[in-house]
Amino acid sequence: MLIVMKPEASAADIENVIRSVEALGYSGHTLEGSERTVIGVTGNKGSIDPAHFENLSGVADTVRVTQPYRLATSDPGDKYAVPVGNSFIGGGHFAMIAGPCALEDREQVFRTAKTVAESGAKFFRGGAFKPRTSPYAFQGLGIDGLKMLADVREEFDLNIITEALDEHGIDAVVEYGDCVQIGARNMQNFSLLRYAGQCGKPVLLKRGLSATLDELLLAAEYILSEGNPNVIFCERGIRTFASHARNTLDLSIVPAVQRMSHLPIIVDPSHGTGKNYMVPALSRAAVAVGADGLIIEVHPCPEDAMCDGAQALRPEQFLILSTEIERIRNTVSSPAAESADASR
Repeated sequence: MLIVMKPEASAADIENVIRSVEALGYSGHTLEGSERTVIGVTGNKGSIDPAHFENLSGVADTVRVTQPYRLATSDPGDKYAVPVGNSFIGGGHFAMIAGPCALEDREQVFRTAKTVAESGAKFFRGGAFKPRTSPYAFQGLGIDGLKMLADVREEFDLNIITEALDEHGIDAVVEYGDCVQIGARNMQNFSLLRYAGQCGKPVLLKRGLSATLDELLLAAEYILSEGNPNVIFCERGIRTFASHARNTLDLSIVPAVQRMSHLPIIVDPSHGTGKNYMVPALSRAAVAVGADGLIIEVHPCPEDAMCDGAQALRPEQFLILSTEIERIRNTVSSPAAESADASR
């Protein structure tokens, strides 16, 4: 069940509703939208009588939820802006996220960060822990890499998004970064998702290699049900029979997610194609279809990259693309973006 609060509901009203939910033996999860707060109720094995809540102060409506994902689909008409560091993703706030696939050394990291900052982007991505198919491939710099990312944040005022592979990795990212990325291979690592839900940082959840929309929403539900409302979906391509690209970038999931969920969704055209010449075109298409952001790989010398160089843009290519993306956004503005701009 979802309990929709009135726009003028006070913090005391919300707390009173949560106490009423807990008194019945259930759990209440507060989801704050741009205009109103929704309280998701979980823990019930059957239907709940809405009469328990309808007459409480500040309650506007109660909504029965028949889907298994009760929190990930809360009030899709009220889009949620996820706070990441000193900025936001979603709710009318477009996010350009860029950086190398893998952190290699300080020079590479800071050269790339300088380009990302010059573009006007507010988010830097870079992998300190790398999930590789081969155990003999470069696995990342680990904690040393995270310390470099913390230095990047300090010098360039960029918010840090980086992947964690296990619970220890989540703890480390929480210490040094601003957003925990859960990669495609871990999208259905349910114990890790629960742990991410308790970490206190926003979570960027990448779609699994062949995951359906329902599976993606249910993966987010694991995080949300642990009390973390700050989840960002990421489309990064799925595995199909096609051989012209590394993966098949499924842009149709963007409007599908936006129809069903209040949570933002961004697009990764780098992993989605595996080929750098495809990245600009698919980035432009993702913006046109309404994505809340892009996550793009940038490397100063892609031919020498230790990981995924074939899909990385050079700094000059990224700067050109950033200009193109801004033009498209100005041409195809969503109502949410216009509302957010008007409120500034």
